[in-house]
Amino acid sequence: MTILRGLAELRSPENPAVPLTSTTLLDWMGGTRTASGRQVSETSSLAFSAVWRCTALISGVASALPLHVYEDGTHNRQPSQLLKNPHPELTALEVWRLAYVHRSLWGNAFVQKIRDGGGRVRELWPVTPDRVQVERDRPTGANPSGKTFWVTDDWGVVHERTPREILHLPGMGYDGVCGVSPIRAAQQAIGLGLAAEEYGARLFGSGNLMSGILQTEQRLEPDQADALKARWKAKMSGLDKAHDIAVLDSGAAFQPVSLPAKDSQFLESRSFEVEEIGRWFGVPHFLLGLTAKSTSWGTGLEQQAIGWVKFDLHPTWLAPTEQRLTKELLGASVTASYKIEGLLRGDSRSRAEFYRVMREVGAFSANDIRHLEDLPPVPDGDVYLQPMNMVPLGTEPEDKGQGGEPPAGDDGDEGE
Repeated sequence: MTILRGLAELRSPENPAVPLTSTTLLDWMGGTRTASGRQVSETSSLAFSAVWRCTALISGVASALPLHVYEDGTHNRQPSQLLKNPHPELTALEVWRLAYVHRSLWGNAFVQKIRDGGGRVRELWPVTPDRVQVERDRPTGANPSGKTFWVTDDWGVVHERTPREILHLPGMGYDGVCGVSPIRAAQQAIGLGLAAEEYGARLFGSGNLMSGILQTEQRLEPDQADALKARWKAKMSGLDKAHDIAVLDSGAAFQPVSLPAKDSQFLESRSFEVEEIGRWFGVPHFLLGLTAKSTSWGTGLEQQAIGWVKFDLHPTWLAPTEQRLTKELLGASVTASYKIEGLLRGDSRSRAEFYRVMREVGAFSANDIRHLEDLPPVPDGDVYLQPMNMVPLGTEPEDKGQGGEPPAGDDGDEGE
């Protein structure tokens, strides 16, 4: 019995059905305690709005994209009932959204392959990463990769699984076995954000930021002070009292209270923490609601969104999933591919101009354009056009000889 398996057979002090692994023990204790004093785990980090938004954005966009199967090396689509309906209860979007949520928080996603009597994968069941321990042993004939998954079921029983039974989608890592949890890597930044949020709640909840102070040189009894405050509120409250002039008796003076400079810096630090979490997850700031440092109009945001798809969403999240599905579920003759053209499209005018140019130079056919616009093909739409005035460089006109004279033996008269 391995050390990991022995550890997995221990049970949580609160729930014997939950394995007492290193991850679940930290979760039971509230997560890793950071320098800010806040404990951070994969689940508690969702209380920070920036983490929630990044996780929801990545998992939502990635799972909503059409996932097609193509004949290898072609654009011929092949049907796949497994990808169309992978779970008896969950929809395909819900299965893959859950997988991307697990990758965003734990750095790994695990999906159990349910096979039929013929050994073909018929269903995909997501497994929460905190139930799985991964180790690599010497490769064998039954397990060529040597990777073993120790999975704890709902009744606390630990099962040994191989890649034939578990589809593993790792994120970025350093050992080639598992991905690194972004939450554990960014726990100090997340802890600081949670602590700042708690500090702000306590600051406003304690009443330290009142609107102002009524001062008087006289000594007032509690009922006199309450009466003076009531008269002040009666004179200054309400829309009809806007810009009115208040007259105070008993030598009272009103002094407004503004936000201290240190508390203004506190608000700036909260904004910075949102930017920091966006950097950890590779999400542009404008998608987190931060538009102060970037244009919020025209093609500026459009180009940033396209850049996010090109430089982060596709290479970090989509491409690894495509290749893992192709390698472990579909076989060598077909390829899984997300259709991301819709995310990369510009506005209607820019697309129309691009299609016109590509059509005129013969790069696109009518059906190529319709395919990019998610429209069905039309008859005779696969014809590629070529402008009549375009010929390879250096080609002489067919009806002219050298120097522009008619070819020898041709006097230029028809019918003779």
